[in-house]
Amino acid sequence: MGVTRLTRHMFLWSMAIIYMFAFASLYVQIPGLYGNEGVLPVRLVEPRVNGSSLVLEQIHAHPSLLWLGPRLGLDLDAQQAMELLCLAGALLALGAALLEPLRDSLVFFCLWALYLSLCQVGQDFLRFQWDSLLLEAGFLTVLVAPLNLLRCATFRHHDAVTFWLARWLLFRLTFGSGVAKLASHCPSWWGLTAVNHMFEAQGIPLPWSWFIQQLPDWYLKLGTVGLLVTEIAVPPLYFAPIRSLRLAAFYIQVCLMFLGNYGFLPLLSLALTFSLLDDDHISYWLGHGKKKRTKSMTSFSSYFLFVAFSDPRIVVCPMQCESSLFCVMSTDLRSVFTPPRCVCVRGCLWKLWGLVQWAVFASAAVAMFAISVVPYSSMEQVYSSKILPEVRQAYSLVERYRLVSAYSLDSRMTGVAGRSEVILEGSMDKNTWTEIEFMYKPGNVGVAPPVVAPHQPRLDWQMSQAAQGLAKQSPWFTGLVHCLLQGNKDVVRLIQTDSAQYPFSQAPPVYLRASLYRYWFTQTTQDGSGPNEWWRRDYAEEFYPAVQLGDATLEAMLNQHGLKEKFPIQPSPDSPLAQVLRQVRGHVQTLPGHLVLWSLLATVATIWLLKTLLSGVLGGRKAKPTPAEPKAKKAKDQPAEKSASASSLKAGRENSEESRRDADKSPKKRK
Repeated sequence: MGVTRLTRHMFLWSMAIIYMFAFASLYVQIPGLYGNEGVLPVRLVEPRVNGSSLVLEQIHAHPSLLWLGPRLGLDLDAQQAMELLCLAGALLALGAALLEPLRDSLVFFCLWALYLSLCQVGQDFLRFQWDSLLLEAGFLTVLVAPLNLLRCATFRHHDAVTFWLARWLLFRLTFGSGVAKLASHCPSWWGLTAVNHMFEAQGIPLPWSWFIQQLPDWYLKLGTVGLLVTEIAVPPLYFAPIRSLRLAAFYIQVCLMFLGNYGFLPLLSLALTFSLLDDDHISYWLGHGKKKRTKSMTSFSSYFLFVAFSDPRIVVCPMQCESSLFCVMSTDLRSVFTPPRCVCVRGCLWKLWGLVQWAVFASAAVAMFAISVVPYSSMEQVYSSKILPEVRQAYSLVERYRLVSAYSLDSRMTGVAGRSEVILEGSMDKNTWTEIEFMYKPGNVGVAPPVVAPHQPRLDWQMSQAAQGLAKQSPWFTGLVHCLLQGNKDVVRLIQTDSAQYPFSQAPPVYLRASLYRYWFTQTTQDGSGPNEWWRRDYAEEFYPAVQLGDATLEAMLNQHGLKEKFPIQPSPDSPLAQVLRQVRGHVQTLPGHLVLWSLLATVATIWLLKTLLSGVLGGRKAKPTPAEPKAKKAKDQPAEKSASASSLKAGRENSEESRRDADKSPKKRK
């Protein structure tokens, strides 16, 4: 069950890809969400850093690299600083995905620090559960990844200890979500009707969600049972000593990961499930054949049964075969309880240093395991009192860094009485209203649900979340209305990147209002053809009153939610770095977010394909041996070369002797 090289590299490569998607997806949305005239301007939450205080004190008070810009002499505003962090993270993650030496603990620490810096100022749009999951999994990656950049082999033996935390996080994610569904006492989960509404009520449904919704009710109830079993009964198999059970748990989890447009959450869950695999299975995927697996407790049991069957005296009279039984146990238990690899080095000092390093990472793993239980204790006060005060104090010290969180995906099923959706409408005269259609969320009943993953359209997701409550519970919605009335182009691009699809591209609307509708999937036609209309909807109630710029109601809401400008907007800096950021933004702003991420994915796949082809072509050629070849291989090849040369010399001597004999027997020689 120990972690192996291929498993670790697969996990690290997946985390690099996920970081790349997360940074790139957020980058294309920064101007509209956090720009100087965005929905939630980051300048309104930017604290005034005291220049006399120490840097560490400032980072501890506000854990974000965003505040270090003035200290580093970067002439950038808050929006440009966020863009710089996103671009740096995306490029660093791209390099880690393409180059194995960059999958380093220091590199992943930088990626984690960059994403934490963005989440600290992201407000409502960066408070999804998958953002917290990425921060926790990213910090675990720092502990799992080796220190390749230090060029020291003694720093590479801690992954077997810390990689268990990835499996523990996967267990908490799935098992916690399953238990939360039952603990919420939701009638849909207890009545086995949750799946009947789940695909219809997703934040952003998929095209095949419509087809799944058409299945019979008994089949959907069976799907609810299967989902609960998968989230409650399957997770304990993650720690099973039997390899086949862990592989079965892996494939069961993979089958349920891509059932919705959840951004990078499915990929993040998939990366965590790689902790259930071993080198043999990944080698089978890659077509490298199987390796000889390390024996486990299962092999010990089977070997013991085989010896007992071949020699019944072990069972009938074990005292007579004490030595035989001890040999069996010592042989197999050595393969189960193997010493840490950090002590399998030469030299007493290196062994001691490796053991100290292993102890440090083991202590970090135990500490992460201990504090990860604290967030779940808040669900039940009975268990909260049983946690040690020292553990709770340690959790309070690192809580602001979001190292651990509690996860409960879809604990309560919404949309039982129909999917709630907020529809924005604009007007020039307050008589004729035109609906504003978003790119991703449901609106027009004749438009099919899109496929946007791994892109995370955060405004569309928040619109779906806002429909579950009141407008005053979503302060950012007032900021959205205010930006659309002003005609802010960056905010409009969050709704439609194609100006032809936005009805007020020539002039902003004078009035805006929002209504709440109930949506349902349509039913199949009698001939079984595809749907002409994917949705049907009914008007429910008013969500936001009709307002205009300068309206007393709008001004009161802006002041209430703290969205009124606290200080005048400063002109954007014109430094060389700011100009480069504006040029990069100019090339990206006209593209939809999902196309940007798919282009990145195609780029990574193309580069990997070229590397594979080049390595195959170069590997087929006969190259001269280089000094970088392992000494063991050279030592192994030298005897073969010596034997070949000796055999050739011996054959040469025999040929020369035969030629002399033939010359003596010739007639000329006899004469």
